[in-house]
This record gives sequence, structure tokens and C-alpha cells, in this order.
Amino acid sequence: MMGSIATFLQNLNLYSLASLAISVLSALFCITWHEVSHGLAALALGDPTAKNQGRLTLNPIKHLDPLGLLMMIVAKVGWAKPVPINARYFKHPKRDIAITALAGPVSNFVLAYLAMLGASAVYHFWLVRTGGIVSQYVLIFLVEIAVLSTGLGIFNLIPVSPLDGSKVLYALLPDKVYYTILRYERWGMILMVAIVLLGVLDSPLSWLIYHFLQLLCRGSGFPWQLLLYLM
Repeated sequence: MMGSIATFLQNLNLYSLASLAISVLSALFCITWHEVSHGLAALALGDPTAKNQGRLTLNPIKHLDPLGLLMMIVAKVGWAKPVPINARYFKHPKRDIAITALAGPVSNFVLAYLAMLGASAVYHFWLVRTGGIVSQYVLIFLVEIAVLSTGLGIFNLIPVSPLDGSKVLYALLPDKVYYTILRYERWGMILMVAIVLLGVLDSPLSWLIYHFLQLLCRGSGFPWQLLLYLM
């Protein structure tokens, strides 16, 4: 036992610790951004529930789902603790629930693009000109945000409860079907975890993330080959 611990500590180095810290901080930031966007959208549509429960905060602990965070770090896709909403505040419940749900993934795509713009600026105007370890870590942090935010946005569009895509799908269904599905919504979490652990959607998710990141590189001027290397 002691030998295993000693070996583990010997294999640790500053770069490994920094990489782990960057992954965790990036995931927390993406999750927080995602959930706050849900709450702000709901508030704009008349529902103050998230605000009243303290979920319109940049404190990541308020939004943390430990399993979802672990999945983000390990699998690059994951989820957070859902922001509470009360559809009774909405004038058009089904439509407004769908809009509130879409706010999360859309905000992640915006964040991914902003992060890639920042990474491009760091690369062209800081790293290339001056180099240095600090600029490298800043670049890695911004790229990690772009990758994780893209994965979080795309993954949450899957139409399986409690992911955001299910709320959008439900809004398009007839009321009778909609309320029938809601009765079985609690089983969605089990299905979602199974999807991640079994890798059922690994190939299509990877394809979507890959091509979306390509678009971000074209739109930001960030070198695509460098992104692949950093991923």
C-alpha cells in the first residue's frame, strides 16, 4: 500500500497538477455559466425561482453535481444541478420552459467562441511574441473552456430528461403526450448515466464537437492543429 502511494507521488509533477487544476476550474466555470444562463432566462420570462433560491450566482458550489463534474473532466461531457423553475410564472409554460432550457446550451456555445477568441489573441499576441510558462497555461485554460463548453452545450441538447434537449422536445409534443412523458421523467437520470458510461453516443458526440470546434477555429483565427494538440 505504502509502495503504491510512493509511486503515485513520484509520478506527480507540476504539469500534471496544473493540468488537473485547469480541467477542474474550466469545468466549474462552464457549469456555472450554463446554469446562471438558465436562471437569467427564466427570470426574464417572469420566473424568479432561481433568483429567490440563490442560483443566480457565480459560486460554482451552488450549481455543482459531483457526478456531472466528474463526467466533464473524464469524458468532456457532463451536467450540473438543474436550476429550479416554476412554470406557473410563465405566460406560455411549454414555450417558456423550452426557451429557458435552450438558454443553457446556447450560452455555452457563446462562451466557447469567446474563449477561442481569447485563446487566439493569447497565441498571436502573447505566446508567439514573448513565450513563457504563464502564457502557455492561460492558453491551455482558454482552450479547455472552449472544448468543455462545446461538449456541455452539445451533450445537453440530447433529448433525454433531465437534459435541456428533453425540455425542447417536450414543448413540441401534444399536451397529452407531454404530460405522459413527465410521469417517467425521473428515470431519465439513470438512462443519461448509462449513455455516458456505455459510450452509446461517443461517436456522434465526438463528431459534432470536432466539427463545431473547427468552426470556432475558423471564426477566431486559432490554429486548428494546435487545438488538436492541446486536446
